[in-house]
Amino acid sequence: MLNNRQARTILEEAELIRSAEEVRAAVHGVAQAINAALADQHPLVLSVMGGAVVFTGQLLPLLDFPLDFDYLHVSRYGNEKQGGELHWKVAPRENVRGKVVLVVDDILDEGQTLHAIRQRVMELGAAKFYSAVFADKVKGCDKPIRADFVGMELPNRFVFGYGMDVHGAWRNLPAIYALKGS
Repeated sequence: MLNNRQARTILEEAELIRSAEEVRAAVHGVAQAINAALADQHPLVLSVMGGAVVFTGQLLPLLDFPLDFDYLHVSRYGNEKQGGELHWKVAPRENVRGKVVLVVDDILDEGQTLHAIRQRVMELGAAKFYSAVFADKVKGCDKPIRADFVGMELPNRFVFGYGMDVHGAWRNLPAIYALKGS
């Protein structure tokens, strides 16, 4: 974890790559697409903690249909810059059985985490699986899964803000920044 001075220095040196206005527009675009696709489905929405908490909190009020809500918590990053072993803190529960499930996450980076979530949800008997990510990182290689709903594409850099952190800090920023030198 960073101390206050270190966190502020990182932000001061970072590059703004998507403004708060662009972020808001992206969230509204995702909501419109989800409304069009799932309005008659009464899905179970699963938010991936902790990165998706900001996106989920702003997305849910824009959805104009009934839904059920729960969360799961899985990570490959922790406070690191590179993904490691998948760690389930809270796995999907049995309440997915027979449901249309919409998983909401902050970013589709390498795709390993979302792919594992999809596998687990389908193994538990979900009727259908959809995924919404705020951002899809352009990696220039194939990913094991594609998101059904994407807010925006981001460059292959270490990004933070709007739910995504840098060493545990700055999830609360309304815009997206890239780490200096990434």
